[in-house]
Amino acid sequence: MSGMAREAGGARAAAVPWDNDFRWTCAGTPGWQRMNQKIRIGIVGYGNLGRGVEVAIGQNPDMSLAGIFTRRDPAAVRPLGAGVPVQPLQRIDAFADGIDVLVLCGGSRSDLPEQGPALAARFNTVDSFDTHARIPEYFDAVDRAARGQGHASIIAVGWDPGFFSLVRAYGESVLTDGATYTFWGRGVSQGHSDAIRRVPGVRAAVQYTVPVQQAIDRVRRGESPSLTTREKHTRECYVVLQEGADPVTVERAIVTMPDYFADYDTTVHFTDAATLQREHAAMPHGGFVLRTGRTGQNTPQVFEFALQLGSNPEFTACVLIAYARAAFRLAKQRRFGAHTVFDIAPGLLSPRSPAELRAQLL
Repeated sequence: MSGMAREAGGARAAAVPWDNDFRWTCAGTPGWQRMNQKIRIGIVGYGNLGRGVEVAIGQNPDMSLAGIFTRRDPAAVRPLGAGVPVQPLQRIDAFADGIDVLVLCGGSRSDLPEQGPALAARFNTVDSFDTHARIPEYFDAVDRAARGQGHASIIAVGWDPGFFSLVRAYGESVLTDGATYTFWGRGVSQGHSDAIRRVPGVRAAVQYTVPVQQAIDRVRRGESPSLTTREKHTRECYVVLQEGADPVTVERAIVTMPDYFADYDTTVHFTDAATLQREHAAMPHGGFVLRTGRTGQNTPQVFEFALQLGSNPEFTACVLIAYARAAFRLAKQRRFGAHTVFDIAPGLLSPRSPAELRAQLL
C-alpha cells in the first residue's frame, strides 16, 4: 500500500497496513486497533442516490449504516431498511462519535458547494460532485476545511467524474501519442431532463443522451477523427404536455435551448403520462472511454472501457461506498485533506487484504 502515516512535524512515520477485520497497527508503536468493527457510514440526503447508498451498505459486510440525515422532516423519510435512524441534518454534530464516514448525496448545483466544505470540517466525507468546470475550486474549499480539522475527504466520486476520469488518465499515460474520446449513453440525463421540465407547457419529461454509433466505430478502427459535439451525441426527449400547450412551440423551445440542445441533433417525442411512467421511469446510463494511439513503428493501438448501467444512482452509490472505505483508511493513515480518484490506490477500495489481492486478483 502506498503512503506513509506522518505525525505532526514529520518526526515519526510508519506504514499502516490493514487486514480483513480492520486490525490497524502502526509499526514500532502500540498504535490503535479496531477489532472486528464495521465502518460506520452516515448518509446525508435521501433521494435516489441516498437510497442507493443504503442498499450498497447492506451489500458490504464490513460496513454498517449509522443513520440518515436530512433537511426534510425526518418523519417523512421512509428508509428501505427497518429501524434505520433518521435525524435532522442540523443535529448531525451530536452523532459525530458514531460516524466514521459521511456519504454526501446532495446535488452539485446548490447542495454540495455548501455542504461539502462545512461537513468536511467535522467528518471524513465522500461525495459525487460532478460539475466538471468547478471541481478545482470545490477541491480547494473542501481541502482547506478537511485539512484544517484533521479529516479525509474524497470528492467527485462516481463513474464520470470517477471511473471514466481514471480511464482517461490511464489511457493518456500509456498511449502518450494519441487521442481520447468519451461517449455517454444511451442513458437518462437528469440535468437535461430537468431543463426540459422547466420549459413552459411541459408537464413531465425524460431525456436520453445517445452516442452516435458511426463516431464510435471510427474511433474503434483507430482513425483518431476530430469530432464535433453534434457528431458525437444525439438527444432524444420524451415529453408530456400540459393541457392546452402547443407542441410546436414546446419543441422549438427545447431544440433551440442553448448549452443543452442547440448543439445537438435533438428529437422530441410527445407521449402521455402513463406511457412515460411505464417505459421511462428507470434511470439507465453508461458510456465509453476510448484512447487511440500509435506505438513503436506507427503501430495502431486502441484502449477502451465501457459501462452499461441499469441504474445510474445505484451504481454511483456502489462507487461511493468503495471510496468511503478508502476515506476511512486515509483518515487512519492521517492523510488529511481533500483527495480525488487520482490520489487513491486501488487496494484502498477493496475489502480484501493486500495479501489476498496479490494472491487472488494480481
